[in-house]
Amino acid sequence: MVVPNPGLQRYINIEPVSIPHTGARHANRPFAKMHMNIVERLINGMMRTEHGTGQKAKMYRVVEEAFDIIAHRTKENPIQVYIDALCNGAPKEEVTRLRYGGINVPKAVDVSASRRLDISLRNICKGAVSSSHKARRSLPESLANEIILASKKDINSFTVSKKEEIERIAASAR
Repeated sequence: MVVPNPGLQRYINIEPVSIPHTGARHANRPFAKMHMNIVERLINGMMRTEHGTGQKAKMYRVVEEAFDIIAHRTKENPIQVYIDALCNGAPKEEVTRLRYGGINVPKAVDVSASRRLDISLRNICKGAVSSSHKARRSLPESLANEIILASKKDINSFTVSKKEEIERIAASAR
């Protein structure tokens, strides 16, 4: 497995583990999440929603089923497809607000590699949950679909469209 983006390479941990569950071993330490396996970060991100809160075993099964669907549809390693999706969904620029006098002025800034990965991961999880909500598609199917579309840089992917929107707003604030 190869991380195509050298800036994100340091923050994407793909060391093999038997079960992606560290039990918050890396919590409350700065930059400790870069030592967490990237699949566990996806599972934890999926637990962020209302129905998934605290249900790690359920989200573990969801991610496992999604990776099986990805392997079946693409005939590629699902972890590599997921890494490509993370790299394609990571914005390079975003907007911050500067206050001059009493006026807020938007200013385009570069995004750190850690934040780029966090934003991409959050958008993948949000896109999967929102596309499965009140739909016939199950959560594993929608997660697999979101990851596959993001790995192909398809604009129909929630992750890629949010990245494009963030970068477009940053370009106008330059």
